[in-house]
Amino acid sequence: MIEDKPLKIGNREFRSRLLVGTGKYESFETMREALKESGAEIVTVALRRVDLSKKGDENLLNALDPARYTILPNTAGCYTREDAVKIAHLARELEIGNLIKLEVIGDERTLLPDVVATLDATKQLADEGFVVMAYTNDDPIIAQKLEEAGAAVVMPAGSPIGSGQGILNPNNIRLCMEAVKGPLIVDAGVGTASDVTVAFELGVDGVLLNTAIAHAKEPVSMARAMRQAASAGRLSYLAGRIPKKRYATASSPILDF
Repeated sequence: MIEDKPLKIGNREFRSRLLVGTGKYESFETMREALKESGAEIVTVALRRVDLSKKGDENLLNALDPARYTILPNTAGCYTREDAVKIAHLARELEIGNLIKLEVIGDERTLLPDVVATLDATKQLADEGFVVMAYTNDDPIIAQKLEEAGAAVVMPAGSPIGSGQGILNPNNIRLCMEAVKGPLIVDAGVGTASDVTVAFELGVDGVLLNTAIAHAKEPVSMARAMRQAASAGRLSYLAGRIPKKRYATASSPILDF
């Protein structure tokens, strides 16, 4: 029986390798049920989109159980290094912790990252003691530079945010894994459970998704499917697939036992 190691981020360990977002759900109740079914231990919160003036369960942060989940604040919606750093500092002021998912968007239409600003922000936040999980494109050179700048986790996109296109360039994801020593988590682009399985079969350390669950016809059922897909893909990777061959190989032995 194969026993997997925990996912290690900074000085913390997690059993689940599926990270799930909290945005776009029809209600907090649906969100909570979906998160539970996903098995996720880390959930992301876009602080720019949280109305901190709301009290009680009307506030997203209050709607999440801190005993069950590690809250991963992210800088979604930030288009400059300065804005992203400001949101990270806000997370620290709210005493959420030093774990931060860093996004610096470079283009409003594609939501692709500004890698130069991301590098600068990574360096600053890492120097300030943040555990930076950096969203980036699937470029192995940038992946390596982000890790050198202090990123604890490099998070290349499988495809554009919210597009549901899955892993468009598996080879680049493999190259990114070769380029970094620490964890690599695919972030963005997942559309369905098979996309999660494909990502894990490549050998990534984790997958982060949001829209594929939140906008599914049945978010809670899709969350369960994503959990099972992650488990299957990870186990398949650890088990080791057979090599691809040009010609057939008989599945039965030529001679009897």
